[in-house]
Amino acid sequence: RRHVLEASQQLTEIINSETSAESPEPRGETEPADDEESALHCLWVDKFTPQRYMELLSDDYTNRCLLKWLKLWDTVVFGKEKAAKKAKPGAKAHPPFSQPKEQQNKWKTKVQLTEEILEAELDQHKRPKYKVALLCGPPGLGKTTLAHVIAKHAGYNAVEMNASDDRSPEVFKTRIEAATQMKSVLGANEKPNCLIIDEIDGAPAASINVLLNIIHRKDAEGEAAAGMGRRRRREGGLLLRPIICICNDQ
Repeated sequence: RRHVLEASQQLTEIINSETSAESPEPRGETEPADDEESALHCLWVDKFTPQRYMELLSDDYTNRCLLKWLKLWDTVVFGKEKAAKKAKPGAKAHPPFSQPKEQQNKWKTKVQLTEEILEAELDQHKRPKYKVALLCGPPGLGKTTLAHVIAKHAGYNAVEMNASDDRSPEVFKTRIEAATQMKSVLGANEKPNCLIIDEIDGAPAASINVLLNIIHRKDAEGEAAAGMGRRRRREGGLLLRPIICICNDQ
């Protein structure tokens, strides 16, 4: 440990001597110097955090599943129609054996089963069957980084909130509705929001019930015929934006 500290001190002195030996830049070029100085003093965890999908070091299967689920929202969020899957040319030439469905599923891999679940038909509002994704694992695994990179890759503006901070169900509900129903106002190229709820395992039961009520809301127009429209409109509209929840303890 003493050797490491001494080497670290020597390296710091060398870096400082090199920076002081450099000639001062003219006044007109102060901004790049400020950027370099801020980059020099930023934490390594921020400096080297993955910015693109290809830089992710987490499990590739998990990355692809989350991205595939997020792309299912394209129809309702971006107005893109779901691309029809092309049939394999050898499928008709070699029909499958007449086996019961349970036996067919028995020999499918985990990847095939998950892809079939994710490729299920969209509901009547063109939303995916599962409205919320849950990422779980020990701290430092890269769950929050994965959620932010995937949301950015799919064309969303990632909005993060911590479920442990807002202990009141009313505040929790307000923040969820603000993130999922209001548009982003970040300049001209505004993007739809993707809500990332961190530490969902630390939220009280009342807040979880609020989240479930928002997920299971039905169409106000369809309920109006049964006399429930006014209450539904007061509660809020349908959930039309994806939500990614993160926890340590599943």
